[in-house]
Amino acid sequence: MSIVTYNNRSIRNISAIPGAAKALTHIKTLTASSSATLSFVDGSSDVVLDSTYPIYLFKFVNIHSATNDVAYTFQTSTNSGSSYGVTATTSVFLARHHEDDSATTLTYQASDDEAQSTNFLRLSSGQGNANDESLSGELFLYNPSSTTFVKHFMARDSYYHESNIAFDWYTAGYFNTTSAIDGVQFKFNSGNTDAGTIKLYGLKDS
Repeated sequence: MSIVTYNNRSIRNISAIPGAAKALTHIKTLTASSSATLSFVDGSSDVVLDSTYPIYLFKFVNIHSATNDVAYTFQTSTNSGSSYGVTATTSVFLARHHEDDSATTLTYQASDDEAQSTNFLRLSSGQGNANDESLSGELFLYNPSSTTFVKHFMARDSYYHESNIAFDWYTAGYFNTTSAIDGVQFKFNSGNTDAGTIKLYGLKDS
């Protein structure tokens, strides 16, 4: 463990420094294998998705689709995973760069945002399924157990588009409910998730 100096004191644990970022606590890892969905439900299979943490972080690692030209998506539940489709409003923008350097783009993506919709929300579009193509990134979900406020989220990921384009995709918005969110599900809009992992973390003192 590294030692840092703060106020002329040697401190082994950086989280003991006032204002220092606190470590993420790993909660659960799900690994896809020709999976239709990957779901994190509070109280199921050691998943914590309640007031224990004010911020939850999902990490996507090499999410590989079984089908070409698809979108990776997610939605939430307020009934312990019995259904997914909480009303949401989102904004989406992206940067892209073609492998052959023929074009670059930075744009708002109106065709992929949602306005008071219960649809699954896009984290990509046109994702390829060749052996070396995948998606990696992260999604923050804020205070899902609140019964006072709507539930904000922000996501960013990098993926390989089926037309040989590097995409940097941003999605943010809120689930327009004051009910506690106790489930989050991820899936492609067509076909299975062939491989990849999603890691769930909690951020305690944030």
